[in-house]
Amino acid sequence: MPAGLRTAAGYTWRLLLLGVAAYLAVAVLGRLQMPVIAVFLALVITSVLRPFVDLLARALPRSVAVLLALVCAIVVVAGVLALVGTTVAGEWGRLGTELRGGLGRIDHLLTGAPFHLRAGTVTDLRAKLGEFLTAHRSALLSTALSGASRVVEMLTGLALAVFCSVFFLHSGDRMWCWAQHQLPARSRPAWSRAGHAAWRTFAGYTRGVLIVAATNAVLVGVALAVLRVPLVLPLIVLEFVAALVPLIGSPIALAVAALVALAARGPVVALLVLGLIVVIGQVEGHLLHPLVMGWSVRIHPVAIALSVIGGAVLAGVLGAVVAVPVVSVAWAVICELRDHGPPPRRPGPRTRPPAAPHGQPPHQPAERRPPHRPAPGRGPR
Repeated sequence: MPAGLRTAAGYTWRLLLLGVAAYLAVAVLGRLQMPVIAVFLALVITSVLRPFVDLLARALPRSVAVLLALVCAIVVVAGVLALVGTTVAGEWGRLGTELRGGLGRIDHLLTGAPFHLRAGTVTDLRAKLGEFLTAHRSALLSTALSGASRVVEMLTGLALAVFCSVFFLHSGDRMWCWAQHQLPARSRPAWSRAGHAAWRTFAGYTRGVLIVAATNAVLVGVALAVLRVPLVLPLIVLEFVAALVPLIGSPIALAVAALVALAARGPVVALLVLGLIVVIGQVEGHLLHPLVMGWSVRIHPVAIALSVIGGAVLAGVLGAVVAVPVVSVAWAVICELRDHGPPPRRPGPRTRPPAAPHGQPPHQPAERRPPHRPAPGRGPR
């Protein structure tokens, strides 16, 4: 059998085994979706709050610092959600009037060039939508009930994530040391380097993507406020959440803002919002990502796009959110173990010659003399 064929066969069955192991791991994680997502969210909370906790721990006990940081985070998130709800409730009446007028403008726009649709197209669509909702009321009610159970499951996972993050913030280093001591002594240095590289990359990516999302949200909020688009604050929150998915999240949120602008302000403002998609994409791709996350995540944009699409195919929206940090951490661990191999073995201790008695010169090794060889041509006497 040729040597090349044997080499190819060896690589093939090894790759097949790795593929089967990866498939089984993904299947098990899919079965344990809620605890896996809870642990991932706990790691995100830990990476965001860890610097604040370390700063407070210089003046306060560690447990008090963790409690204070979590309370501040919960107050900020609850305040933002309450502000969004109050804004939507206050603008709902005016928004309904603007949307009805906007639908009329869209209907008038569709009847002209270049569409030339018949009058009342949008009104007919609204009537058909109402008829559909009336005919499928029971199915929609059951879907809403299943969605309510999904909300309860999400709240349970969030509570588990907060519970885990408390221990990660308080004693995460000791937990990692305990996990290392369960491994063989010879493999602990490699695992230590891999763990530090993984955490450094994950924390850097999480903080970086939050900074990028917040910057995008501020830019979008300023632009929408200048264009006088309604529901600016909810659209800002939507942009912040959507920007957590690289490359595709921000355009989707801005497309929703363009639809609101089209219904409330007309096609010209909607076109300006669509132009904002291009501007925000250029700023995010060429300025924010290289500047904020270039030092922690070194992955080509093509790899990021493929990771997002692959994660979305495998696990939907959650897969799209988790894909890039998982790929980034895996690549950081591979680079760390590849660039810093196992430490070289130290030579054993050299044996020293025994010390000479007092008053005598130290022992010198006897000089080796070559063995006596008789001269050529002469035999032994």
